[in-house]
Amino acid sequence: MRVIRVQRRDLTAARSRPILAVDVNRIIALQVLELLIFAVLAAVVLYQLYAVLGRKVGRQPEDKPDAAPRAAVDSPPTTRLPADSPQLTGLATVKAKDPTFDVDTFLQGARGAFEIIVRAFAAADRETLRPLLSTEVSAAFETVMAKRESEGRTEAVEFLQPPRADLEDSSVAGEVARLKVRFLAEFRSRSKGPEGEAVDDRRTAEVWTFERPLISRDPNWTLIRVEAAQA
Repeated sequence: MRVIRVQRRDLTAARSRPILAVDVNRIIALQVLELLIFAVLAAVVLYQLYAVLGRKVGRQPEDKPDAAPRAAVDSPPTTRLPADSPQLTGLATVKAKDPTFDVDTFLQGARGAFEIIVRAFAAADRETLRPLLSTEVSAAFETVMAKRESEGRTEAVEFLQPPRADLEDSSVAGEVARLKVRFLAEFRSRSKGPEGEAVDDRRTAEVWTFERPLISRDPNWTLIRVEAAQA
């Protein structure tokens, strides 16, 4: 009887062993499955983070607008000719030698000089005329003013409207520029003499030639010639 009981216990233990082995394998399989699921989830999360954080937002320093390369291709290169190039004449030469030169500014200054010189000549204001005239023009003006003074005559000029100034010609000889300006002006002359006082309205057309060394720092132009012109 004792031997039979022992054999029953062994059979019971033998039957229970496969059941424990199955449970362990199942647990291991579940753990592996959970690890795989977590790995997949981690991969998805990392991919989403990369998609958001790894994306460039806004314009980056290395980004260039598409229009810039096209403009660079379409625009031809600009070259500046030397000042002594035979292709440059007149105003082009003046601008090449003096980049600060501007035609409108020059004509505005010439118009102002015309009014100052005409008034000073009528009033025999030699001090005002001296820095504005060349030696030749100053000598010619002096002859007329001296004669008028010897006859006991005085004169004053009043412009009826601003004179018109048009550039007629330009040239450069060496470093000296010469510009011709045609003036149209209407003014009233009041003169006094031995015979009394007279008022005369005049209209004049003259071509004045101005000269200036382009290498000089002095921006002022000198009147070197006065010619009559057609009104």
